[in-house]
Amino acid sequence: MRKVSLIQFAREVIKSSSSQCRSFSSSPSNNKLFVAGLSWSVDEKSLKEAFSSFGEVSEVRIMYDRDSGRSRGFGFVNFSREDEASSAKDAMDGKAFLGRPLKVCFALDKVQREHVTTSHGHSNRATTFIRSR
Repeated sequence: MRKVSLIQFAREVIKSSSSQCRSFSSSPSNNKLFVAGLSWSVDEKSLKEAFSSFGEVSEVRIMYDRDSGRSRGFGFVNFSREDEASSAKDAMDGKAFLGRPLKVCFALDKVQREHVTTSHGHSNRATTFIRSR
């Protein structure tokens, strides 16, 4: 009985999100990089400096734990242009930064966030992502 409800839920999520994904005829440009493997000592200024040699960095965000205030070890670097982001990704992926190897890839964009009600009346929040690259 539980499997049927999970399968039904998955079908409803796919059905509700497929129309949104089809609205993109081609991949949107992606200037945003996801950067993982950050040392706890990395701050936004030092991360921006590390990526600025590849182009104009428009924004840097490091994600922090709400309770401890400590870095969660990942963040995002936004570039003004897609080719700059691509160059930075290629050069920085696997490179050591403050003693730790970075994992750098294009960030996934949130496309849709909605409540989906299953056939059993349960409401679940479903988030759909598309890969820009």
